[in-house]
Amino acid sequence: MKFYSHLIEIESIILELDHLDLSDKEKKHLASLIDDNLHQCILDAVLSHLTPEDKKTFINHLNAKDQEKIWEFLNNKVENIEEKIKVAAKDLKTKIHKDLKIAKRIS
Repeated sequence: MKFYSHLIEIESIILELDHLDLSDKEKKHLASLIDDNLHQCILDAVLSHLTPEDKKTFINHLNAKDQEKIWEFLNNKVENIEEKIKVAAKDLKTKIHKDLKIAKRIS
């Protein structure tokens, strides 16, 4: 489970994939790519607010998969980090929804 999973939902995007003329394998692959893209977006949002030394500490907590330490660390280092994560995810999800609507029209 990703440290931000309680903040972000991607079900709406997964449901959009169901409206595309794709095989199950293709849908799973796209869902995986979307999840990876979202993960990178959130990591970028978090890392952009940390010092180089804090980035190392965060990555260590992330690699240890210690949710409690991750959130304790982030909340101490970055003001309103949960909101920043939500905004970054929302922006990316909006772009993905637009792309999926275009793909639906093309197919």
